Amino acid sequence: MSTNARSDFEKSIFTIECKDVILREFLVTDLDDFHSLTWQPEIHEFLPGWNVSKEQREDWFTNYEIPENKQFLNTASKSKDIGELRLRLGIILKETGKFIGWCCSGIKDELPPPNREIMYAISKNHRGKGFTTQASQGMINYLFESTNIKVLSAIALLNNTPSNRVIQKCGFSFQSIIEIDNEKYNHYELDKKDWIGTR
Repeated sequence: MSTNARSDFEKSIFTIECKDVILREFLVTDLDDFHSLTWQPEIHEFLPGWNVSKEQREDWFTNYEIPENKQFLNTASKSKDIGELRLRLGIILKETGKFIGWCCSGIKDELPPPNREIMYAISKNHRGKGFTTQASQGMINYLFESTNIKVLSAIALLNNTPSNRVIQKCGFSFQSIIEIDNEKYNHYELDKKDWIGTR
């Protein structure tokens, strides 16, 4: 691939710039890193069902997740009304260019409307450094600035102290404790009006 072709390709990839990390759309080449992260006990403890076989992950990744990202970004750039489309972005460490986690947004059926949530996960080797908070804030900024979303939700298991802390740092307000699949979660919401007031 020529240098010009590479730079043109890189320019076409959707990214959100944060202080120490970059959020960017999934690429086929992220599959191995993504799959290995889903098998970290520290991640699948709080995201049960994500640690599927490599074949299942590849099917989801290439046939559903990457195409839906394209559809979301295309729709947002044209109309801002993204409906129930999901957006899944990788968290890339600027210092190394390594895929270290993900930050996503989609409809959470178990929540009362408006029920678009943001969720995230990060490698055990990159926790406690503020990267997840940066990524979440980058996602929130994009969703409120570039789509028709007015309210975002977030949930975290009661005992997931780091995740609860990230949600609170991002300005979400506690709503209630809810139960999903026999597990208790803190449910939070962030209103666009409140978000604008903090900027």
